[in-house]
Amino acid sequence: MSIDPIVFSVIIISVIVILFSKMFKIVPQSNVYIVERLGKYNRTLESGLNFIIPILDKVRVELSIKEEILNIPKQQVITKDNVNISVDGIVYLAVFDPKLAVYNVGNYVKAISNLAMTTLRGEIGSLNLDDTLSSRDKLNASLQIALGDPAANWGVKITRIEISEISVPHEIEESMNLQMKAEREKRAIELNAQAEKEALIRKAEAFKQQQVLEAEAIERMADAKKYEQITIANAQKESIDMLNESLSKNHMAAEFLLAKDRIQAFNKLASSPSKDKVIVPYEVTELIGSLSLFKDFIKNQKD
Repeated sequence: MSIDPIVFSVIIISVIVILFSKMFKIVPQSNVYIVERLGKYNRTLESGLNFIIPILDKVRVELSIKEEILNIPKQQVITKDNVNISVDGIVYLAVFDPKLAVYNVGNYVKAISNLAMTTLRGEIGSLNLDDTLSSRDKLNASLQIALGDPAANWGVKITRIEISEISVPHEIEESMNLQMKAEREKRAIELNAQAEKEALIRKAEAFKQQQVLEAEAIERMADAKKYEQITIANAQKESIDMLNESLSKNHMAAEFLLAKDRIQAFNKLASSPSKDKVIVPYEVTELIGSLSLFKDFIKNQKD
């Protein structure tokens, strides 16, 4: 049986076209192809147009190098103080070495998921309940460090880990709510006491400041009074010195001053509204004084 040359040519051309088409591999952006040649790793095809040898080369697997999100299933975990809690989380990862991700582990996603669960149980088992609830950032950092080295051997980088939910038993939650309420009340009492203490301190400081200011005012008033008295004394001294100097130079100065004082006294007496007064001229008072002296002189002669 002979084959029609035309049919044979069509078959040959079809095979050539198929083989030629298989030589071209267009890799999408953010993806890579692992190529094996005769069952052995050959190379990694990056995004874009690539060429392979048909029949000899084979694309083993297609991988994404974008950051992936891996959910950690909710699981029961016992804390250091023997409290049974439920925890789940999210792991963010990205393939940085496709060859290691394919040949060093069967399924890197499943491997990291199992490793994350066991590591999470170990980390929480070393913490008390209060530390677990209040130290999520610290727990996330510890999990990332613990998963980092094993994942790196699989060609995967752990970018971050987030503990999304921590659930505690209902009775524990009620006890925690009561404890928080007591803490809030205690904190309110402490704040009120602190406020009252600060108010008393400020009041005492204000009273002290007031006393200091009053003492300073009294001291300044005393200084002013002292200065006034010194000034008056100096003025009086200067006046007396001037008077003594005038008397030493002119004997009529004393009579002038006495006459001046008498005139002032007479003016005050004359301006007084009282009716029980007698105004005696100055000459009569001198005469009375002379008579008194003459009477005393005669009395002494008889004796």
